[in-house]
Amino acid sequence: MPSAPQPVPSPTHKPAITNQNAYVVAWFLCLVFYWLQYSTRSAPSVMVGELVSAFGLTTVGLGSLLGLYYYTYSLCSIVSGAAVDRWGAKYTISFGALVLATGTCLFGWGNEWMAGLGRLMQGAGSAFAFVGAVYLAARGFSKQHLATAVGVTQCAGMMGGAMGQSTVAWLIHGVLNWHFFWIDTGGLIALVAVFIFFLTPGERKSATAAHRPAGSMFAPYRSVLSNPQSYLCGLCSGLLFLPTTVGSMTWGITFLTQSWHIGYHEAVMRAAMVPVGWMVGCPALGYLTDHIGRRKPVLLGGIVVMALTVAAIIYLPGNTFPPYVLAFMLGVSSGAAMIPYSIIKEVNADEVKGSATGAINFLVFVMSAIASPLFAAFLQHLGHGQALTGVQFSQAFSFGLAGIVLAGVLTFFLHETGPRRRTSR
Repeated sequence: MPSAPQPVPSPTHKPAITNQNAYVVAWFLCLVFYWLQYSTRSAPSVMVGELVSAFGLTTVGLGSLLGLYYYTYSLCSIVSGAAVDRWGAKYTISFGALVLATGTCLFGWGNEWMAGLGRLMQGAGSAFAFVGAVYLAARGFSKQHLATAVGVTQCAGMMGGAMGQSTVAWLIHGVLNWHFFWIDTGGLIALVAVFIFFLTPGERKSATAAHRPAGSMFAPYRSVLSNPQSYLCGLCSGLLFLPTTVGSMTWGITFLTQSWHIGYHEAVMRAAMVPVGWMVGCPALGYLTDHIGRRKPVLLGGIVVMALTVAAIIYLPGNTFPPYVLAFMLGVSSGAAMIPYSIIKEVNADEVKGSATGAINFLVFVMSAIASPLFAAFLQHLGHGQALTGVQFSQAFSFGLAGIVLAGVLTFFLHETGPRRRTSR
């Protein structure tokens, strides 16, 4: 007689562990995606001359072209959070990476209208990187390690921003033509998209969620955007982002070469210290807010240091401080711009915290989208079509300094949401 069938051991625990590890692998791939998207965001600053020559653009035209990135990034920040909740990470994140890959290739084609379309697609695809990485980290790491994973994610982006200036400058002036840099980078991002698709675990969404009207996934934003504190968080963070997104990552190298008369490669290395400072400032200031149990004192302290640093950059002679110090301090102090990202989660209901992240991303980068062409137009007006001088840059960057001061004023109207706010009453 055949032997009785043996009971099969329950696989309950092992697949859970395996699935968690799969999410960690997918998170790491999304980290690469985030790193590459930050590189594509900052890379144009090291090839301003090449882009102006290739596309026949004025200063305003180039600023408007590069600013297209922030229009779609801000809009898709809203879409990405809702989409990943509805359809899961496997399809949503790989789609975003593929859109970024296509846009990156188009930007390098050498045609102005294709570059504009490419820049729009870069912004749209990039919006899925950070949201996707946090989504995957929440599934791959325990609560005790989630904050660390999110901090590593942000550091990866800043590293990409630094390499998008320092490494890309070296590549396009000795190794690759700038066209091929964009096309090759697009191919690399497409490869990452394929890996994300095949290595990210699939998710079973409930039948109810699958058949809900598409518009219903945006319903949580109604709650977030009806809260005045959400707008204060977005305005405060957006004003603190402008010196890096519009200043350092777009016009920083031009400022250093034309105002401080620094050599191109040295200017690239100095500008790259801003995202390096972010790599230090974002986790350090976040840890400090948790350690003292308060948000606003750290936010205000960062704003004060940031304002003093920007004032030193635009008003003092270039040799007043040792090289790299001011750029690094600007990066460290501007890490305070991430604190409102915590506040907006804490001033809104638990069930809309994901949408709160999308909302503040939208508000922050709408400001960058609007400011980028306006700043370029103001620079062109000051220069009257000629090479810009230090005085003209100081006049233009003074508006950024005023924005930092305004962010400090807005901080007083934010609610204190730190864990020790209740114990002090």
